[in-house]
Amino acid sequence: MVGDEDEDLLTPRDLAWHPDPARNEIWVINKDVSQTGGSTVRFFNPGEPNQTHLWQRDPNAGHFMSLPTGIAMGDNGNFATSPGIFDANQNGGDPFTGPTLWSADPTIYAFPGQGPLGSHLDMLHVNPQSQGIAHDRWNRYWVVDGHVGDVVMNDFRVDHGPGNTWHGDAIIRRYGGISIQRDPNDHIPSHCELDKRTGWLYVVDHGNQRVLRLDTRSGSVSGPATFGPWESYVEYSNVSGHTWETVATTGLVQPAGIAISGDHLLVSDHANGDIVVYDISLGGGFAELGRIQTGSIGIMGIEVGPDGRIWFVNATTRQLARVNLDETVGVEMSIAAVPGFYPNPANERLFVKNPETGATIVLRDAMGRLVLQASAASARNGIDVSGVAPGTYAVSMGSASYTIVIAR
Repeated sequence: MVGDEDEDLLTPRDLAWHPDPARNEIWVINKDVSQTGGSTVRFFNPGEPNQTHLWQRDPNAGHFMSLPTGIAMGDNGNFATSPGIFDANQNGGDPFTGPTLWSADPTIYAFPGQGPLGSHLDMLHVNPQSQGIAHDRWNRYWVVDGHVGDVVMNDFRVDHGPGNTWHGDAIIRRYGGISIQRDPNDHIPSHCELDKRTGWLYVVDHGNQRVLRLDTRSGSVSGPATFGPWESYVEYSNVSGHTWETVATTGLVQPAGIAISGDHLLVSDHANGDIVVYDISLGGGFAELGRIQTGSIGIMGIEVGPDGRIWFVNATTRQLARVNLDETVGVEMSIAAVPGFYPNPANERLFVKNPETGATIVLRDAMGRLVLQASAASARNGIDVSGVAPGTYAVSMGSASYTIVIAR
């Protein structure tokens, strides 16, 4: 456990590492209540002896960050959040809400004396009850629309500056036909994550107990969108002819958070605390590679940090925690799908359960090439895989063979 209520975690739903490693910051977003809006907690040097934190709430968070479900860091010094509220005006009117753009500059975000409407940089208003958000590039983000059930590309383009109001240069495109179902209690989110190498957006569909993916490079604009709008944009369109598919439908009870690490997709299950690892490599077939049983019932957002560890927040216990793949810090791990080797994913060392006497352990890559080999007897203290590239490997011990993941 890295943080809890003592560090101002109040129903945390998501987290994001700041992309600048020199800052060494995790940002956690709190749900809080609709009237006040959500809040953030920044952890500096998280998990280290000199860890500190800073709780912040923008003075206009009741509109711009109400009941937030997700947070995503951009590559240009900004970040965005997805409000889970139906009407950000909170006056019983139109479903006037959507993603909000913020600056991660500590002299701007939540800092007094910005524009007339707090410190937000921009906000778009056709994605009510948003369930998750993922960064694409610059000020472009993908949002899971929990009200309509679509996936929506929101490009803020040039922001209007802190606390101002003009949104007219935005481009918004709806990718329909997916029918995502949000949690009817509006508590457990449906997060999303973009694989920027391939253009596939992976999306948790909480209500349908599945994970799907959308090819963001497919489809074409087919006409104006019909939901809303309640303000003018440069473009607000429907997209048709896009490619999407379901990639996981079994073994998920209350899927919530999602993260990508190389060729591995990680999905958190709020109901039991499992983190399920899937193979998303070419030809991998989305096979379930294993489960990390954290025992942390209430888990939501997850992220793989620059240190190779899996970090997550728990809205029930109000905690920020991490999984140390080598030392099992703070949680108990069990990889039921790979009985012979652990942990899976592995980071620095790979251990053997009940090694066969006299057997040789052989590790091969996806092309069948020999990567390393060792005797089972010498592997009792672990096999050094620190020099093995991240990926999915076949490992054999005697006549038995397994699939193992190296992740950092």
